[in-house]
This record gives sequence, structure tokens and C-alpha cells, in this order.
Amino acid sequence: MNEPSPYQRLGVTETATFEEIQEAKTRLALQYQDNAQMLESVETAYDAVIMDRLRRRQEGRIKVPDRIRFPEQITEYKQSSTSPATVSPSWLKNLLDNPSNTDILVPGGIYLALSALTVLASRESLLSFLMAIASFTAVYFIYRKEKRFGRALLLSLVGLFVGVAIGSLVFSALNSGNVTLPLSSEQIAAIAVYVFLWLMASFLR
Repeated sequence: MNEPSPYQRLGVTETATFEEIQEAKTRLALQYQDNAQMLESVETAYDAVIMDRLRRRQEGRIKVPDRIRFPEQITEYKQSSTSPATVSPSWLKNLLDNPSNTDILVPGGIYLALSALTVLASRESLLSFLMAIASFTAVYFIYRKEKRFGRALLLSLVGLFVGVAIGSLVFSALNSGNVTLPLSSEQIAAIAVYVFLWLMASFLR
């Protein structure tokens, strides 16, 4: 007994349209969805039929719609569609901004000027005033991106506290090494705050 041809395994004739071939494959796939061996047989028969149609197309005997792909292309598409995509976490995507040069340079210029004033400042009250200006500057630049004041204020406070902590650690590390520092701990902490607030004002939203 001769083995059935791919057309016979799909239950279609050699004159069947591509729509009929697709419908036959879908029907058999649903019918044998719990039978892996039969599903593989259906896929093999379908691929063989498509290859035969493409060969006949190259010979100019039939016209194949453009949407019909080679079986190896179908396999490649299935594999690529099942591979996990590398994406950033949603919270990180919502937090980071893609700033323009202006978004980086304008707050950078402000914080650079505040840093220069901090180096020249000698009174602690003036340093507190400059840090307050720096904090409100960060709130402004972050707020104008998302129009969410609470979020802008929270991020600015985080930058303020992190900057003070980092600046204090830097001063302690340098001071413990018997290094003569031209700036006080408050001045170094303030400059560290400006750096963190500038990063937040430029690259967060």
C-alpha cells in the first residue's frame, strides 16, 4: 500500500487553493491538538505542500500569494516570536527621561553657578539658602516633565539626602587621610547635593 501524499494527509487536492490548504491545516491542528505525533505529521505535510507549490511557482506553473513563506522562514519566525524580549522594567522606563541638550545644560549651568557661590560662601546660613535654591530648582525641572508635584518633591528630597550623605562620606575619607581641605564638610556636602540634583533634574521625570 502506497504511503499517502502530503496533499492526501492534509485532505486536499493538488488543485486546492492556498486558502483551502490553510483551512485544512487549521482544522487538523485543532482535531489533533492533544496528539503530538499527529500534529507533527500535519506540520510536515503542510510544509511539503508549500514547498511543492513554491517549486511549481518557480517553474511558472502556478501563482503563489506573497504572504506564503518558505517553511524554514516559518520555523524561524516561530522561534523568534517565542524568544523572550529584553525590555527594561516598567518602573525604570517610567522614571528615566531622554533629555535634550537644553534639559542637561540649563540645570547644569545653574548648579555650576551654585557650586561657585558655595565655594566662596563662608556663612552656614548662606549655604542653607543655596541648598534650598538647588532643591527648588530640581523640583521645578522634574515637575515640568510630568506635572506631578509630589513626585518631583520626593525625588528632589531623595537627591538632597543622598547628596548630603555622600558628601559627608567624601569629607570624612579625605579628612582621615590627613589631607588639608580648602572646603568645609558643609561645602563639600552641598556640592555633592548639587551633583545629585542635577542628575535627577536632567535624567529623571
